[in-house]
Amino acid sequence: KKAGGAEQYNADQRYSKAVVVAAEACAEDMKGQTCYICTQALHWKTKEGLVRGCSCRGTAGFAHVSCLAEQAKILVKEAVENNLDHKAKQMRWDRWSTCSLCEQDYHSVVACALGWACWKTYVGLPETNTARQLAMGQLGNGLHQAEHNEDALSVRLADLSAMRRLGASESNILIAQGNLASSYQRLGRLEESSRMIRDVYSGSVQYYGEEHRESLREALNYANALHNLRRFEEANSLLRKTLPVARRVLTDSDEITLKIKLSLAHSLHDSPSATLDDFREAVTTLEDVERIARRVFGASHPFVEVSEQCLRNARATARARELNVSSLADELEAMTPGDA
Repeated sequence: KKAGGAEQYNADQRYSKAVVVAAEACAEDMKGQTCYICTQALHWKTKEGLVRGCSCRGTAGFAHVSCLAEQAKILVKEAVENNLDHKAKQMRWDRWSTCSLCEQDYHSVVACALGWACWKTYVGLPETNTARQLAMGQLGNGLHQAEHNEDALSVRLADLSAMRRLGASESNILIAQGNLASSYQRLGRLEESSRMIRDVYSGSVQYYGEEHRESLREALNYANALHNLRRFEEANSLLRKTLPVARRVLTDSDEITLKIKLSLAHSLHDSPSATLDDFREAVTTLEDVERIARRVFGASHPFVEVSEQCLRNARATARARELNVSSLADELEAMTPGDA
């Protein structure tokens, strides 16, 4: 009771542990740096270390999780007090998940720590409060980023249940369903995930239209679900349909566009019926993805690391297939008509 109740106590404890994990994970790169918010290396009150889980480079973007959280809290409070419009409120709320300097999402354990920071800030509010509802979604996303998959599933189930009970908008319910499907997928519940993602994709197209960012995101998610079920032709068809739209609407450097390209290359590479031309296309696509992602996100970003690994695999497979084709051509050329 003195700590604010069971939910608040649990949130505070989990937040403290998540901050330690995030600071330890970033410690090697933090030597000699200071927080761009409070200008200190070690936080004056919490004594926590620095983190940087975005796409900032050089000496930019180093901060304490508690400073990032306080910054977001103040901005959201000002938006509410000044009765700003929805767009302005959303931009300020995004500080819970997006770096104000590079404008890219936080990832991995830093996103998880900020998820707990957000939840502990608003958990004491009534269930009907918008900030509390958004905070639950933020926590689920942070847990997902850090691959705490069972915890993420639990939070996302609770989030969707609360939305339905409180009469949330169709758009918010679609987002919550998509997040839940991603958790099912992470836990290997592929059929269940695929059915839900298919429905979310269909619902998003009907609600937003095919060219909306959310529809493009859900098309990508559905293609990934088809890939996991080894339905490669369906996945390739959907990705080839979606990619030109994403490039036109979101640009080539947008994260969703890059992920669509990565997914297409991955699907081409993994298909049992892949031809040499498919492998070559996969390599070319991944070279493009890796180059743009490195420029946009920085070399240490998880997406760049995944892109590099996929590119190495695709190049190795393409080389092996080219050698096999070349060897077979030599054998055929050496054969006499009687050999056939």
